[in-house]
Amino acid sequence: MMKTTDDLGLLLERLARVLQNEAHAEGLKPTQWEALRYLSRANRFSRTPSGVTAYLGMTKGTVSQTLNALERKGLIGKRVDPQDRRQIALTLTAKGRRLLARDPIDALMRGTANLSTEQKEALTEGLHRLLAETLRRRDSRPFGLCRACRHFSAGDPAGSPHRCRLLEVPLSEEDGGLICAEQEAA
Repeated sequence: MMKTTDDLGLLLERLARVLQNEAHAEGLKPTQWEALRYLSRANRFSRTPSGVTAYLGMTKGTVSQTLNALERKGLIGKRVDPQDRRQIALTLTAKGRRLLARDPIDALMRGTANLSTEQKEALTEGLHRLLAETLRRRDSRPFGLCRACRHFSAGDPAGSPHRCRLLEVPLSEEDGGLICAEQEAA
């Protein structure tokens, strides 16, 4: 049983180290795994180099190197956004999606199988709060689900299931369940 706040920090550090060591098994660096995970969960507006940079909280140069390595490995694709030629849209390739199916973080998820639903919910809530507070102190954006954003609108006059009032674009049902770089909690 944990006795101090220091124990929590040390446990989190140890858990992170175990995950990082497992990540190297597939020949990727932990940052590359995190970029792939982000791209698999981000909405179409957030799958950009700047979105990855903000999410990872790293320098543009580090993220650029990470994305270039993922592209060289055939795990992601880059294309110029047809609406805004200054923007680069990132996509996961089929090879990238197959690799994510073997994500080392799944071993951690299997490790939670013996926790009760209440324990999982409490742990998830506590870690969300810890992350939010850490990001707030760093002056970083939290990112969150599109449907939990103050700009999300259920229903769209043009017939789409939903609408983003910030960007004034229709949203699909899938979009609503993805994370967004522009998300502001409702």
